[in-house]
Amino acid sequence: MKSIEVTTRDQMIIEVGLESIDEVRKLESVCFDYHWTEEQFKLGLERRAFYILGYVLEGLLVGYLAYSMVLDEMEVLNLGVHPDYRKHGIARELMLALLKQCRDADIVKGLLDVKKSNIPAISLYESLGFKQVGVRKKYYPDTNEDAILYDLEM
Repeated sequence: MKSIEVTTRDQMIIEVGLESIDEVRKLESVCFDYHWTEEQFKLGLERRAFYILGYVLEGLLVGYLAYSMVLDEMEVLNLGVHPDYRKHGIARELMLALLKQCRDADIVKGLLDVKKSNIPAISLYESLGFKQVGVRKKYYPDTNEDAILYDLEM
């Protein structure tokens, strides 16, 4: 794991690689009912189809953000924080680290989708400047819930 940004001695945001897939999958299993497979993580990271930032607190991976960057666009794929560590600003710190990387890489647009019922995530994204641009009906396979689509012009 390579450090991206150290916020204090006990917490840091890191770039997560293949060596940490098991940790990310364990975290994902407590964050979501619908999970990516080990193969999806491996192929995505090996082919650089997506990247993962991790939030490490006192040596434990407690949050992660999977994203892709293609040309001048970024897409948030997954953002999860362990239930015991929610409401402490971890998701915001991960998003801010990603947005800084985007600015440094001359990314001009951010994209994401979020479950209609995920009010905390919607509040976070809107507070960061994301604007709702559409809806995908019954998009999520685990709940059949609508996805709200968001864009961010950077």
